[in-house]
Amino acid sequence: MFKIGILGAAGIAPRSIIQPVNRRDDIVVHAVASRRADVARDYAQKHGITVAYDSYDDLLADPQIDLVYNALPPAGHAKWAIAALKAGKHVLCEKPIAMDVTQAREMYAVARDSGKILMEAFHDRYHPVFLHLMSLKRDGLLDRVQHVKAEFYVNIPFDENSIRHDPAQGGGCMMDLGCYPLHWLRSFFGSEPEVLAASARKTPLGVDESMTAELRFGSITATLLADIAHPPFEARLRIETDNGFLEIDNPVLPHKGHAIRHDLTCALQEFTLAGGTTYDYQLEAFLEAVLTGKEPLTGAEDSINNMIALERIYQAAGFTLPLSRTK
Repeated sequence: MFKIGILGAAGIAPRSIIQPVNRRDDIVVHAVASRRADVARDYAQKHGITVAYDSYDDLLADPQIDLVYNALPPAGHAKWAIAALKAGKHVLCEKPIAMDVTQAREMYAVARDSGKILMEAFHDRYHPVFLHLMSLKRDGLLDRVQHVKAEFYVNIPFDENSIRHDPAQGGGCMMDLGCYPLHWLRSFFGSEPEVLAASARKTPLGVDESMTAELRFGSITATLLADIAHPPFEARLRIETDNGFLEIDNPVLPHKGHAIRHDLTCALQEFTLAGGTTYDYQLEAFLEAVLTGKEPLTGAEDSINNMIALERIYQAAGFTLPLSRTK
């Protein structure tokens, strides 16, 4: 029986880790840590977690914990993932993996030296919807691609007190949600992009509220659009080929409703795929990596390269790196 500890009493953790764990019989959420004792205690009581810590260090020192889910803001990813790895824990870390590529490389170097798994939480990559897309590509139905467009919009209006808009915490559109369409594009092409151009709309705190990027994968162009303050929620991946198109509505959270449509076989088809939540498949992949020692799909090479591409988009849009110092 695996025991997992959660760093941060995060709003995402119930659906991303607590509920998937509760649907299994080989793992249990053993502890949660928050720097505020009352928050940790209330969170643990609400979610049926055995132990509440008011210190991240205390959670990492718990010998019963095998695995750690790092649900902290990006500014807390490197420090506490590295501490967890050095404490002998395997780590599932929220996206983006770090504040910059230097941190990402350091994190995976520690993971390699410790012999522990570090996996980035791009949960959508493990769902049958994305796996179906990759199977169509392997079967040759998506040959001769002309252009790909990846879009993601949510409605989180500017709030100077929100970590999603705080540059010191890793806030901003690309860090919070644009990293997803970037990951879709990289995963689909199986290669790294050249950034042709990028532009951003900035908030008063200097982070990107929206981002548009023009990319090229080999000879094929791609467009990335992301906006953190653009209602309603919308996510879409569209692949245009010289014999048709394929479009996926909501590749990021397909269990909340999605559609796959294409005319690749001379007739328009529209359908959905059955399956659990993206987070259930992610947890399964994490545990498999822990048990086998095999690098997960969202492991070292993938995470570092996604961070490199993300930084290049920021640079093309006129941001100063490292991102943690963006003003």
